[in-house]
Amino acid sequence: MARADLMAAAARHRAALAAAALLVFPLLMPFKAIAVNILVQGLFAVGFNLLYGYLGLLSFGHAALLGSGAYACGIVLVRFGWPWWAALAAGPLGGMAIAAAIGALAIRTRGIYFAMVTLALAQCLYFIAYQATGWTGGENGLRGVNIAAIRLAGLRIDLVDPLHRYYFVAVFVIAALFALSRILASPFGAVMEAVRENEARARACGYDIRTTRWLAFVLSGGFCGLAGALQAIHLGIVPVETLYYTTSGLVVMMTLLGGAGTFFGPFIGAGLFGMLEELVSLWTVHWQLVVGVVFVACVLFFPRGVWGTLLAGRGR
Repeated sequence: MARADLMAAAARHRAALAAAALLVFPLLMPFKAIAVNILVQGLFAVGFNLLYGYLGLLSFGHAALLGSGAYACGIVLVRFGWPWWAALAAGPLGGMAIAAAIGALAIRTRGIYFAMVTLALAQCLYFIAYQATGWTGGENGLRGVNIAAIRLAGLRIDLVDPLHRYYFVAVFVIAALFALSRILASPFGAVMEAVRENEARARACGYDIRTTRWLAFVLSGGFCGLAGALQAIHLGIVPVETLYYTTSGLVVMMTLLGGAGTFFGPFIGAGLFGMLEELVSLWTVHWQLVVGVVFVACVLFFPRGVWGTLLAGRGR
């Protein structure tokens, strides 16, 4: 009974526990820049997990949501000279706008057709960004997305310092996690899980399945767009490859590695992928082969992902 109470308390305070883990994380990492990458990629996976893990829709077009947020932030910052906070806000707005357009078409399909429609539409967006060199920089990417320092409440945050940059990004990621926790605890979160478990029963109960899917896609676009904006500020450039289909495959891999349908699993998956890439690439240029083998082994022996398997073990 005590263990059940502990698990219930952890579930109620999952956002706070995740925030505590993220605040301590850079102090355990040898390279702070890698920690920032993991933080941003984890938020990207959180956005994908909202759609796939909690609603059951597999999208192969989430690169469009990440890239649209990154380009929205970069364009208004570089081309229009907006302040950093306005440019950062443009990221999730851009992601939600593209998600609303893609979702309006994709939710008319289901299964593998949904995945293929999202992939096709994302590739259309990639082609547009590749050709619009005046706005996006084309194949060279959008350069000059640089914010050297920020003054906030009398404090000077030096974004050139990797540790300052990490905690700057962490503030927005943690805020996003609290927002996600609220969404999942709301009646809408319950409807999403009902649709995932039994769509026919949810429809019989009177829920609008298409509207639920569309709203979940738009919310997913908001999280991914914020990740894209933070990535643009972190890297100082928006590569056109951000919109490429390999980015969509990467977020699927990270989510499955960590555990789809779990709150903190996407960050575990992003951390595993980032650490594997960094460590194995020191030994061989064929690091992708090693990561692929690890991913296959994880899917075969840990189908719930690393974090999902740990939670299942604790529950038993």
